Amino acid sequence: MNVLNNGVRLTWLGHATWLVDSPGGKRLLFDPWTDGNPACPDQYKGAGCAGIDLILVTHGHGDHMGDLVATAQRTGAQVVAIAEIANWLRAKGISNVTGMNKGGTYATDGLKITMTNAVHSSGFMEDGRLIDLGDPAGFVVELENGFTIYDAGDTAVFGDMALIAELYEPDLALLPVGDHYTMGPREAAKAVQLLGVKKVVPMHFGTFPVLTGTPDLCRSTMPPDVEILEIEPGGTIS
Repeated sequence: MNVLNNGVRLTWLGHATWLVDSPGGKRLLFDPWTDGNPACPDQYKGAGCAGIDLILVTHGHGDHMGDLVATAQRTGAQVVAIAEIANWLRAKGISNVTGMNKGGTYATDGLKITMTNAVHSSGFMEDGRLIDLGDPAGFVVELENGFTIYDAGDTAVFGDMALIAELYEPDLALLPVGDHYTMGPREAAKAVQLLGVKKVVPMHFGTFPVLTGTPDLCRSTMPPDVEILEIEPGGTIS
């Protein structure tokens, strides 16, 4: 188990799906893809994700929101997403939704949730049609004790990550490293430099053979003073 010593607990459900238990007792679920996720442990499939207060969605791809509607219906959790995804959810009868956009901050129950840029795409296949669900995004989440997590979502490295560092000073970054669909280890190392973080958790790797980037490759590209917190699906950082 990796230790942060600040009352924060992160559990990786595989790919880009995270459970975050906050110091104030809130439970956040990032990018709910569980039932169809081959990396997700069985105990978190179906009704396994319980007690969820907030669901944060970075973009509209199936490997990030494939179980969004079912999870929102089952848990009644508040969903925070870009405006287009929020509207799509409301059309499906999900009413507990907060739509926002990049650069905005939503404050709730001692948390501050800021939507950031991401360089990727965003669309969902439904009934054989591709539905445009707005732009992809990342999130900076400041927890009740001030500890700040940056979930980059699916993205390439981009120079304005330096602005994220300047404005929000994240303590921990969740970065995709698998390559092909997102940045790989070389680009992730540049992202770490721009963000100025010293603790990084790799994600979005190993789920499919095409995702060739690994935490070991990250270690070979990042400065030695950067701590790479590697966990297996179902593992925790607490």
